[in-house]
Amino acid sequence: MHNGGIGIARASPNNIIVGLAMFYGGFVQILAGMWEFANKSTFAATAFASYGAFWMSYAVILIPGFGVAAGWEAGNKGATSASSLGIYLLGWAIFTFIMMIASFRVTLMMTLLFALLEITYIMLSIGAWRSNDNFTVAGGILGFIVALIAFYIVATHLINKRTGFIDLYNIDFSKHDR
Repeated sequence: MHNGGIGIARASPNNIIVGLAMFYGGFVQILAGMWEFANKSTFAATAFASYGAFWMSYAVILIPGFGVAAGWEAGNKGATSASSLGIYLLGWAIFTFIMMIASFRVTLMMTLLFALLEITYIMLSIGAWRSNDNFTVAGGILGFIVALIAFYIVATHLINKRTGFIDLYNIDFSKHDR
């Protein structure tokens, strides 16, 4: 929402998202990854733990006390910062591509989530690397859509015939042999 300019002024400080990134996006997802590892779910464990690490590392970039952004900008007038953030996000785009391929045997919504997340990271990487707000805003909007899909996936696990009156639809690819 912040990068997409949805409800928050783009000029507002990035550290507005630090708490959410560090604790819910980071710490809680890493815990979920460890629980999935204990459940022998390699895909979910890898996804939760890795993206939890992404959010914690991104929060560290935004926390001035760690000096990451300041180190990038020292003597370079921000050029190194933009390139470094672009490379960082490109690395996550590569990892997300691998997760997208792995998601082809999970569910339709999971595949859609990773496909759009892949495009999100590419847009944000280009936006950071080229200091182009249009790509950054597009990435932010796509990221918001990815979050909505993630919430729907969570809802499909929490709201079903056992726990509620409806069973949310999600095509399961893992039950079909090819």
